[in-house]
Amino acid sequence: MLYTLLGVLLILLDVASWIIFAQIILSLLIAFNVINTYNDAVRQVYAGLTRMTEPLYRPIRRIMPDFGPLDFSPMVVLLGIRILDYIFAQMQAGAAIGGGF
Repeated sequence: MLYTLLGVLLILLDVASWIIFAQIILSLLIAFNVINTYNDAVRQVYAGLTRMTEPLYRPIRRIMPDFGPLDFSPMVVLLGIRILDYIFAQMQAGAAIGGGF
């Protein structure tokens, strides 16, 4: 049971990482005018990704100093996800061999 729960958590962390990567790439494409938000599809995808990631970024933006136009909160969130990914993978490995937690 613990092994399965940890597996689901690892999958959710991977999905969160991909959503953050997609939001980062899309925001860079918009910032460099490769694509623009006049297109309804681009605007809706960007708004959806922003709604999904903003609750993760908001607490970090409160803590971090202002770097002007640079936003390092996605990098901090990805680092936190990777740390959690490592911890859960170790716990899953321990649960797989019967060590439990």
